[in-house]
Amino acid sequence: MVELELVGVRVELPHNQPIVLLKEQTGERYLPIWIGAVEATAIAFALQGVETARPLTHDLMRDLLDALTVSVDRVVVTELRDGTFYAEVQMSQGGESSVVSSRPSDAIALAVRANTPIFADESVLDEAGIEIEDDDEHEVEQFKEFLDSVSPEDFK
Repeated sequence: MVELELVGVRVELPHNQPIVLLKEQTGERYLPIWIGAVEATAIAFALQGVETARPLTHDLMRDLLDALTVSVDRVVVTELRDGTFYAEVQMSQGGESSVVSSRPSDAIALAVRANTPIFADESVLDEAGIEIEDDDEHEVEQFKEFLDSVSPEDFK
């Protein structure tokens, strides 16, 4: 199991496909996962601290779990099968653990709201992880600058 940090979300051009980018905390590999526009907006809202008039789906999930005193312990990108990523939300309540299957985008959106660590199975990073060479560091910096300047409305 490898702990990841959420670098952010962006729209991949020219197809206008949102992507979430995760990076190993203690390594050099990045894990790009293509996601839906709604989930990209949800993650971007959480990263930017946007407060909505009414709770979004992932806010509701967090609030329901809090009301039931369920702790979201971690989310894990567990596998990549036939081009599709799979994830789990690992939770606990009163000393009992439970695991729920999830799309990675929903698990990440919940993790950002619940301040929960994100992990990936080593095999997922071996298969889908990418290393960015020193020559490409400029692109990573441009990506981070883009994330600083993008607004949630860009994902609608």
